[in-house]
Amino acid sequence: MHETGKVSAVILGTYDLPNCVTPLFSQAQNMKALVLKEYKKLVYEDVPAPKTGPGEVLVAVKACGICGSDVHGMDGSTGRRRPPIIMGHEAAGIIAQTSSDVTGWAEGDPVTFDSTIYCGECTYCRRGEVNLCDRRRVLGVSCEDYRQHGAFAEFVAVPQHILYKLPAGLKPEQAALVEPFAIALHAIRRAPPALNDSVVVIGAGMIGLALVQALKQTGCGRLICVDVAPDRLSMAKEMGATDIVNSAKTDALEAIAALTNGGAEAAFEAVGVTATLDLSLRCVRKGGRVILVGNVAPKIDFPLQVAVTRELSVFGSCASRGEYPACLDMLARGALRAEPLISATAPLAEGAAWFERLYRKEPGLLKVVLKP
Repeated sequence: MHETGKVSAVILGTYDLPNCVTPLFSQAQNMKALVLKEYKKLVYEDVPAPKTGPGEVLVAVKACGICGSDVHGMDGSTGRRRPPIIMGHEAAGIIAQTSSDVTGWAEGDPVTFDSTIYCGECTYCRRGEVNLCDRRRVLGVSCEDYRQHGAFAEFVAVPQHILYKLPAGLKPEQAALVEPFAIALHAIRRAPPALNDSVVVIGAGMIGLALVQALKQTGCGRLICVDVAPDRLSMAKEMGATDIVNSAKTDALEAIAALTNGGAEAAFEAVGVTATLDLSLRCVRKGGRVILVGNVAPKIDFPLQVAVTRELSVFGSCASRGEYPACLDMLARGALRAEPLISATAPLAEGAAWFERLYRKEPGLLKVVLKP
């Protein structure tokens, strides 16, 4: 998204997806956005509206979820949210404008979009491994290599090839959560459980709970979720976990061993710190599989001999590639449920306060969706 330039934007009133009325056009140079001005300082202010380039569309954002990576990133600890930056990558809205070379999309289409902007031309993209694209950019990320403004704003410009049309009846708040569900489905595709396998999910945050829901569809035998927060463990049980383990109150390794007769077939690590990685490697049986999804810390300790001497298969899982259509269909059918995971919806103008509450790890808060 460019920070300068005039744009013919669409000013949209209230509407119900997918039966939105034809929007009214107006000239707009500026828009409202939630900007990370400096670490731990978010400001809701006027900024230049984005300008679409070749092959891009302008999306009027109707809902954008606050991701854990945004919360972790706003204090500078990850190095991937360097101010000034408009964060936000879990979003849905309607097309407000298309560039002249865009085909197959029209103003008023209800859409969501991938968080990953991939080139479509490099070796990895040609193999279908778009999440590994050599020129990969992530919306709402500002790192050493690039700055790509995101969707905590009234408008965002994105390439047409990362767009997905919303199924009938799917609300923008629900569609905004397709990205974490797609991450979960991609992780499962990296090492699919066999029928009746015992599987452990470590971490009951947004991704962990999405994993629990998605794994429930695969026919797991025991589906065990581990966390330290009782409220999130209760949600995991509601989402389909057969067993929950509070690692703050019990020895999680012993509990998992007892539930699985010595070790699970697979573990999905959805936190990304040393303690949870260590548990994920030790809780599976010899020859088991560990899928690493959590990505909080750049470096952690790795118990090499545990992995080598027990001949474990360790898989990294990055973002998603091609899972969006399946996720949207499953959300529309109710096979995956987004609404129970949404703790609150709020105006984008109140975003800074909600970020602060999430940063403080306020009990009971999981996913907050902001609405411009």
